[in-house]
Amino acid sequence: MSEENLITVKVNQKEVQVDKNLTVMQACEIAGEEIPRFCYHDKLSIAGNCRMCLVEIEKAPKLGSSCTMPLMEGMSIITNSEKVKQGRKGVMEFLLINHPLDCPICDQGGECDLQDQAMYYGFDRSRYSENKRAVENKNMGPLVNTIMTRCIHCTRCVRFASEVAGVPEIGMLGRGENAEITTYLEKSITSELSGNVIDLCPVGALTSKPYKFKARPWELKRTDSIDIFDGVGSNIRIDSRAEEILRITPRVNENVNEEWISDKVRFNYDAYYNQRIDHPFLRKGKKLVASSWGEVLKELEKKLSKSSPFAILGPHTDLETGYAVKKFMSNFGDKRVEVRTDNQTILLNNNQSFTFNSSISEIENSDLIILIGTNPKFEAPIINYKILKSYNSGFEIFNIGEDINLNYPTNYLGKDLNSLKDPVLLKKIKSARKPMVIVGSAFTSFCSETDLTSLFSFSNVNKIITKEKNDLNFLTPYASRVGQLLLNNTQNINSKPMDLVASKFKDGTYDTIISFNSEEISSPLFSNAFKVYFGHHGDEGAMSSDIVLPSPLFTEKEGTFVNTEGRVQLAYKCHNTIGESKEEWKILKKLSDLIGFENNFDVLNDLRQELLENIDFSLNINKIIKTNAAEYNQDVIFSSNIFNYPIDNFYMSDVVSKNSKIMAKCVQEILDKNLDKVVNQ
Repeated sequence: MSEENLITVKVNQKEVQVDKNLTVMQACEIAGEEIPRFCYHDKLSIAGNCRMCLVEIEKAPKLGSSCTMPLMEGMSIITNSEKVKQGRKGVMEFLLINHPLDCPICDQGGECDLQDQAMYYGFDRSRYSENKRAVENKNMGPLVNTIMTRCIHCTRCVRFASEVAGVPEIGMLGRGENAEITTYLEKSITSELSGNVIDLCPVGALTSKPYKFKARPWELKRTDSIDIFDGVGSNIRIDSRAEEILRITPRVNENVNEEWISDKVRFNYDAYYNQRIDHPFLRKGKKLVASSWGEVLKELEKKLSKSSPFAILGPHTDLETGYAVKKFMSNFGDKRVEVRTDNQTILLNNNQSFTFNSSISEIENSDLIILIGTNPKFEAPIINYKILKSYNSGFEIFNIGEDINLNYPTNYLGKDLNSLKDPVLLKKIKSARKPMVIVGSAFTSFCSETDLTSLFSFSNVNKIITKEKNDLNFLTPYASRVGQLLLNNTQNINSKPMDLVASKFKDGTYDTIISFNSEEISSPLFSNAFKVYFGHHGDEGAMSSDIVLPSPLFTEKEGTFVNTEGRVQLAYKCHNTIGESKEEWKILKKLSDLIGFENNFDVLNDLRQELLENIDFSLNINKIIKTNAAEYNQDVIFSSNIFNYPIDNFYMSDVVSKNSKIMAKCVQEILDKNLDKVVNQ
């Protein structure tokens, strides 16, 4: 903040220096004074319609709303006068005129802004004796429950839908006492971020349908964790009672997800207990038969002692598990682990060829964005919101790949990467202050090494990459991908790693496939191999395997993840494992002891200590890992024009979500009604 932007104001006779572009409310908060509010939210535009934030300005004839009032040099603000107190009491009394007295049955009870502010700023009794207004409840889909009689018309949900979600499907009809909040034609909200209106609603008008009447907030144990269902790693809080998760809400992290999370991680928690693998299975004949740990490990020891195994890692594999697998598989030979099960092309000498190099928080500062083979709406809704912020600032978005709906208009350039060489586009890139390219796995899973190096050369020539910055970004939809690639859990080739693996199974180099929660084990590539599956849900991978070993979900163990930008984050244990599940590293430790391999892991900290000693990067929590870069100055030659998007069903894109009844309702009520067919409107 520059000195010329500072002005001096008084708040309750206390002088403070603040930025002249702030509002009176923000100045009061800097001075340490609490201002009540319902409609104001610092991530949304200012509405100024609840009037709860009234303050007195010296020499002004009447009270003013502090959230809408700009600052002036020498302004004297009073927040605690009798006039202010009476004004706020009057506003609160009007807000409660039509509000039902149903706190005992309201899911917002105990964490309700209206309750708290009514107690602190309101009257202790009502003077209103007329009939209260009643409003019919609205249908907002399978996720958001509505009791619209409680609504105080703060319009937070309306502003969120248009400004953050990018789907202006919530609005207000009527005026005065007849005003109502509703969705477009009373249809389900189609946004992947719709559940955030539950957190935004300051009263109990919008609550969670799956959480309805389940618990009170003071009954819940809170556990900090992260979203592992995409590559962003949004910060979440898991609320549980005993051994059951009842609710998931966002945690604020301005560098990652701000205070929003996707509907998938918010609501798919019912799947954590559906179709769970809770004890070991052994294939006898054509059937998988429940067995004891002793019997299964003995059989596996026999098999591994005389076989040549290979391991594949799934999208939810934490760093600790990845390192334990790498160490175990090294006993059979080098490069026996693969995480790029989608054949992703990377440059092994350049870690920046698979990370989001600009950082997530920088997306909104870009004044020109080119999307190549990515659908952030499904693959990373938080990043799609960040791109929407750039678009709302008046900047252009270009798209190469399929012409898809991303909640904001894009300039569609077709499927040919050579359209990057268009003179008009090149002129716009060169005139842009901060141009950015975001490359998705729809492209990297099919492109050649030459295509990738050409992208780097193009970015170097056009100042997308400079000595100071790298705005060529690679977006992965998988939580485990960046961390496992940093551990070198991949083949020693840049492209088509699974083709190499398949050839080695075909020629007999490998004869046993071990999957760590990857459904790829059911692929025809491994039809003649002996299959071992570590996992927590009974998916196709488990059903096709010869040995199935139950492992815990991310909520049942501690784990470290590296998100798409290289940020290190922790997922903490929420409750004990289901049934006879055991952590993967513990199973590998027991197998190592049985076979005679060296393994000194007795507790998780032993594993973590060895991991830290054997990596060439720093693991600092909530910090981005610095990655090495390489310069490319060769000719720009693009050949690939194949785009195969990894996610076509947002609500059921992984083994956990496929077992969620809540996600199944979303598919039925939102996707199956063809509400998402409109392209670029």
